Amino acid sequence: MINVVHTVKETRDQVNEWKAHGLSVGFVPTMGYLHEGHQSLIKKAVEENDKVVVSIFVNPMQFGPTEDFESYPRDLQADARLCEETGADLIFNPEAEEMYTDGFCSFVDMSGPTKELCGKSRPIHFRGVCTVVSKLFNIVTPDRAYFGQKDAQQLSVIRRMVRDLNIPVEIVGCPIVREKDGLAKSSRNTYLNEEERKAALILSKTIFMGQELVNNGMTDAKALINAMKENILTEPLAKIDYVEVVDFDDISIKDTIEGNTLVAMAVYIGKTRLIDNFIVTDKQLDTANKHGL
Repeated sequence: MINVVHTVKETRDQVNEWKAHGLSVGFVPTMGYLHEGHQSLIKKAVEENDKVVVSIFVNPMQFGPTEDFESYPRDLQADARLCEETGADLIFNPEAEEMYTDGFCSFVDMSGPTKELCGKSRPIHFRGVCTVVSKLFNIVTPDRAYFGQKDAQQLSVIRRMVRDLNIPVEIVGCPIVREKDGLAKSSRNTYLNEEERKAALILSKTIFMGQELVNNGMTDAKALINAMKENILTEPLAKIDYVEVVDFDDISIKDTIEGNTLVAMAVYIGKTRLIDNFIVTDKQLDTANKHGL
């Protein structure tokens, strides 16, 4: 049975023992209710490291007052089974009081990359993300940490934080994992009823349409955004939070689609807020140009 620990001390003691034997440590931070997307991160970590730690912690600091902290899905038993089957070695599952001791008043804040996209509608979110991830990095001291591209802004923000604060960890981004019908895997998909689940496919359909437009030579960001918004609004249950084209490194708004461009969206299906995105690479644009598009 996989070892599940609940304190900072237990986690540090185990990691220090591994490192004393010269073993490398991979780390996958999660909020639990794990699915195939998380599993792909754990698999990658297992392939590239001697030992793997998975944290399962629903971080109250990154939820706003009207958001779904209390109702966020939790199932530690199922999570432990998935971690064990996938090859992880340790689960760090702290209580909030273990992570944020009485009188806690130190935060990791960021300007720039956190101002656009999810940062607009969720103003406290990334302060909570950066604070908890920096704490987890200090506790686990991993050689590599693994994050999914579905949360592309988070991936960019964490990479910037690690660079700016000289945290000695390699950040590894991993591709979006999708359901067979295209919907990006997300713990929040469980909130959707049957009708909403069908309606949610408008996100992936719009992402695939956007990719096709770029592959066919569209480079005007405004034209792409308008086309994607029009497509989303064909679904009556969809309400757009944002559709934006930004630089993947600093999340600044772009007028022209070029290499390293992130095309990202957040859409409400009923009361459930879902995100999806795609990244435009230089290689993708070169391929389009070679075909005379």
